[in-house]
Amino acid sequence: MPVNYATPAADQLHAVAGVRLGVAQAGIRKKDRYDLTLLALDEGARVAGVFTRNRFCAAPVTLCREHLAQGSDIRALVINTGIANAGTGAPGMQAASATCAAVAASLGIEARQVLPFSTGVILELLPAERVITGLPDCRNDLRAEGWHAAAHAIMTTDTVAKAASRRVQIDDRTITLTGISKGAGMIRPNMATMLGFLATDAGIAPTLLQQLAKEAADVSFNCITVDGDTSTNDSFILIATGKSGLQIEDAGAAAWPALKAAVIEVAQELAQAIVRDGEGATKFITVTVEGGKDAEECRKVAYAIGHSPLVKTAFFASDPNLGRIQAAVGYAGIEDLDVARTRIWLGSNGEEALVSENGGRADGYTEDTGARIMQAAEITVRVHLGRGDTRTTVWTCDLSYDYVKINADYRS
Repeated sequence: MPVNYATPAADQLHAVAGVRLGVAQAGIRKKDRYDLTLLALDEGARVAGVFTRNRFCAAPVTLCREHLAQGSDIRALVINTGIANAGTGAPGMQAASATCAAVAASLGIEARQVLPFSTGVILELLPAERVITGLPDCRNDLRAEGWHAAAHAIMTTDTVAKAASRRVQIDDRTITLTGISKGAGMIRPNMATMLGFLATDAGIAPTLLQQLAKEAADVSFNCITVDGDTSTNDSFILIATGKSGLQIEDAGAAAWPALKAAVIEVAQELAQAIVRDGEGATKFITVTVEGGKDAEECRKVAYAIGHSPLVKTAFFASDPNLGRIQAAVGYAGIEDLDVARTRIWLGSNGEEALVSENGGRADGYTEDTGARIMQAAEITVRVHLGRGDTRTTVWTCDLSYDYVKINADYRS
């Protein structure tokens, strides 16, 4: 079960004017499950994306990049689960292209205006004919209220669907933001999600929209880790339909800070939901590193802690073997780190204990204190490097027996 997370009810996910969603059972990998999703966007919508840095990126990722390079006037997104269509060479590209062509013919748009997304087993070719056969059902199901169904249809090993929605007042207008994400394993920055889609009815100029997609990803999906594996299919897509009447052309607009903050807030909620539903997770862990010379070294330390199997298994066992955190800080890659200036705290339920200072165990810290704090479902680790003023936060989870079971049986 996810750590303190439940899927919002369908009526809590606000429709975004200019976006319709439909789902279907296409039998892509398993029968009798919704595994195909279509998003249709009204003319005038603008789309931006951030994708995996894995060099073995999936065919749909390559095609998405190519289509976005030709313009942000995307009119449709098609998403399948079950098969990732990654590591499939030229046949994989042909399958992804055939899917885009079929969507374009169905909606009366150009193939370049379709973005394809796949998630599931790597090294297996997408059965494009099943996708194409399922598209009419998706098209017939298109509706503005389809976010809840779509959140379920994009799941793989997720135990719950993940979604978030907001309405905010900006310049005397009500602006709507709604998004969905999926992912539970193979989660690491660069990007650090499997799939994420966020739409708003605000209008945002294409260049600014791409900038916002990257900035939002950097403080959300690029700040989570479950198992340290970067997927071949990671994608975060940001859609701005402009239907609210609010139009932002540059970052100097008075409404920009509020809109940017709202987008980041929803993106972070979607990203954190992935960690809360990490494969086999029983604990949600916030790692904050402060006092760094720059953001990069803070991120190095935070990820060293968040990726460490030894740290994560200790959290699963509620075992205050916190020298493992010290070790992770030490091997993070800061060559001139003065460990005597470094401090480490552990916290939960409003309590925070100083664990390490002056290069060793803090006076007054006991293992009984650490064990009590680590019993909680939500735990914080705070590290001060004593080198400067920068700060960063990443989110991770523990590593349990069930993680191994889930991934050992993934293709069964």
